[in-house]
Amino acid sequence: MIYSTATVPVNPVGELPLTRAEVWAGLVLKARDARQFLPPGLCTRCNVTEEGATHFVREATIAGADLREIITLELQSKVTFFQATGPREGAIMNELFEDEAGNLQLRFYCFIGLRGKAPNGPEEQTEQAQFDSADKGYRAALLSTLKRTRQLLAQGKLDRA
Repeated sequence: MIYSTATVPVNPVGELPLTRAEVWAGLVLKARDARQFLPPGLCTRCNVTEEGATHFVREATIAGADLREIITLELQSKVTFFQATGPREGAIMNELFEDEAGNLQLRFYCFIGLRGKAPNGPEEQTEQAQFDSADKGYRAALLSTLKRTRQLLAQGKLDRA
């Protein structure tokens, strides 16, 4: 089982401040079309294929792997990606919250396994190390998401609420 977590401040000193609603709009956009948020060529397909009252389903090709995710949205709070098909099984979450000082934070955490691979085997250990990596892991992905959200806002492609 792979467990990983990372948390970053939404509004570090020197950055254009983002509201909770603006970050939320970026997270929803990323959930619907990851291509705009991942490095060029990493996500080559990302389509919402079903919509329900409590969730939507997206099918994507990320890093060459085809996957299907059931995505739930807890308004301005949490996006959860349930791995229905693909190399991973489990859940990946992105959560907005205020810390003890009232500062907005963005947290990633996951509980996943690799389909068809031995628990805690070499493949899972490699994946764990990648998730936890400072420069390629989910901390870097959170920072990239916030950077892209700021870019979209500056370009007028994200509603400022």
